[in-house]
Amino acid sequence: MPQYGACSFSNIGSKSISLRMPKILRIINRLNLGGPTYNAAYLSKYLDPEFETLLVSGMKDETEESSEFIVKNLDLHPVYIPEMYRELHPFRDYRSYHKLRKLIEEFKPDIVHTHAAKAGAIGRLAASHCGVPIIIHTFHGHVFHSYFGSAKTRLFLQIERYLAKRTTKIIALSEIQKIELCDIYKIALAQKIEVIPLGFELEKFSENRENKRIKFRSEYNLDDDEIAIGIIGRLVPIKNHQSFYYR
Repeated sequence: MPQYGACSFSNIGSKSISLRMPKILRIINRLNLGGPTYNAAYLSKYLDPEFETLLVSGMKDETEESSEFIVKNLDLHPVYIPEMYRELHPFRDYRSYHKLRKLIEEFKPDIVHTHAAKAGAIGRLAASHCGVPIIIHTFHGHVFHSYFGSAKTRLFLQIERYLAKRTTKIIALSEIQKIELCDIYKIALAQKIEVIPLGFELEKFSENRENKRIKFRSEYNLDDDEIAIGIIGRLVPIKNHQSFYYR
């Protein structure tokens, strides 16, 4: 089972939750192939059993690979919001907001935990307007540089600063990300941001290492004493694989 950093939801905010089984509504942008799906799925599956969790997802683009197999393998059954996509779309986003509000009013969560930008914006607004006691948001990267022009980037910064005021705690995945969020981009004060690294199942990478090494070097015609260096990441411009290759 993947291991996660410690996070006690019982004292994460000043507002207390009821003594019944606490309910968590976890909202993710979309189930595209990438780290956020693993994080949201593992948290939904392996969180302490005294929490009742409902996973909610938006929709991926047709150009993206699906990661639905991750939730299926964990026997999770997400609720989908058909109008919620990554790209900005006022009409669809408005409908997504109202569907999330209705879901929150029906499920009555003690905690709403959002993942990534779109789910974080719509989900936190809906949770705040419904009076959810504890609202958590995890940043899986950010769009504050290298994605958009200066005007659009400034708009997103203002939105995130506004949302941060409605958030009980913000989760950063690394100390570097926390520095960016509080010191560089001024999203929130440092005391509102907790660093909880992602959990990974690493056992499979340590099995049969020597056989895998021999097979890899044979396939790519690498000598036994030749140094091999790799990079892992989605094949998209923001990952800057080209810079790694030329260096």
